[in-house]
Amino acid sequence: MWENNGLAKRLGTQYPLIQAPMAGSTTPELAAASTNAGGLGSLGAATMTPEQLRLDCQAVRARTNGSYNINFFVHEEPPLDPAKDQAMRQLLAPMYEAVGLESVPEARVPFPSFGDAHLQVLLSERPSVVSFHFGLPDDEALQALRSYGAVLLCSATNVAEAKVLEARGIDAVIAQGFEAGGHRGTFAEPYERGQVGTMALVPQIVDAINVPVIAAGGIADGRGIAAALALGAQGVQIGTAFLRCPESATHAVYRDALANASDDGTRVTSGFSGRPARGIENRFIREMQGREDQFPAFPIPNSLTGPLRAASAKHGTPDYISLWSGQAGAMSREMPAADLIATLIRETDAVLKRLAG
Repeated sequence: MWENNGLAKRLGTQYPLIQAPMAGSTTPELAAASTNAGGLGSLGAATMTPEQLRLDCQAVRARTNGSYNINFFVHEEPPLDPAKDQAMRQLLAPMYEAVGLESVPEARVPFPSFGDAHLQVLLSERPSVVSFHFGLPDDEALQALRSYGAVLLCSATNVAEAKVLEARGIDAVIAQGFEAGGHRGTFAEPYERGQVGTMALVPQIVDAINVPVIAAGGIADGRGIAAALALGAQGVQIGTAFLRCPESATHAVYRDALANASDDGTRVTSGFSGRPARGIENRFIREMQGREDQFPAFPIPNSLTGPLRAASAKHGTPDYISLWSGQAGAMSREMPAADLIATLIRETDAVLKRLAG
């Protein structure tokens, strides 16, 4: 029913199962292992320099001949705001002191949006799939990617966004439910319009557009995959479930937090990056709650919270780490990526067989 379906054939995979491109946690090893197991491995390249992007593409290709996905953030690059920059530095000062750091650094824009330098690497390395978060780049860039045959994906958090993506010629839409971990993909204001759960979002997007829909958010086992297929999705994207795989770059403190996660333990915060993202609640999230008017625009806060996160991990405390996780984080399992994908396929097949019988 789902093996080698239309979306899988378009992606060049055996199953329409995408290992999500989580920037900072995905590695060439994880992406290649996921692809070799029959899914679509992905790399989150949002914070990579073009040089690192090229090296990682080559590292994936050295490990697999299959399809793989490279993902980028597409956001407006903000000017520095001295008043908000200073306000956030003051908020962070006692946290820096708590982990033994000295003064909070000056604010800066830590990484650019998707641009021509990234595009040139893609045209050279030719990954099979390119995906975007926070909207799409200009038509010229999209056409350049199509010219070598790239399959193009992008996240939508409501029906209106999905229609925009279809009109721009996207090959498939990732319907990101509110349960999903990490950054919300909302790109059409107001942000609150993107607070739709996966169960409600997927069928409405399926009914509204004519391109394939990929369900994302709160899916961690075969039951979730089967449910997404029943709702009309042609595939799924799964992120948090892969964070405990040994091939991921997840820090030990982060892994422990996931191993002890609960069903109601995540919160959405803008504190780490300046943009709403879901993670396991910790001291940082609690102390930054309600202070949103003091945060600089995305992605500037990353330059201020980055050293704090690194120091917290070094000290073995989860207090100030961005513990990105979906609401199904408690269902994550510690196993190699190939074993996880095999398990997900087996579970899905069993559910579909039971429902058909």
